[in-house]
Amino acid sequence: MFIHLIVIGWLYVAVMMAVAEATSTTGTVLGAIFTFLLYGLAPVALVVYLMGTPGRRRAIRQREAEAQEAARRAAAAEASKDSGLPDQGGEAPADAVPPVRKEP
Repeated sequence: MFIHLIVIGWLYVAVMMAVAEATSTTGTVLGAIFTFLLYGLAPVALVVYLMGTPGRRRAIRQREAEAQEAARRAAAAEASKDSGLPDQGGEAPADAVPPVRKEP
């Protein structure tokens, strides 16, 4: 949350520098645009990206851990399904011998 305040403040200062550049008698609008891009937007984007790296790494690790846990659960469910014990396969029991129908 604190980083948002710094970003807003930095961009405000960069906008004010660009406005001063554009309204100056020796300044140009093109110079103001470059001032804003090079003093404001580029450094802020770089800092926000670099400071967000730990959060992205944490999210990646969490997704990997969840995937491993899901794979472990699926393997455990598959192992219990094929345990060889009667009625442990998760399927409804079937008749051992199918009924015989007589022809009319």
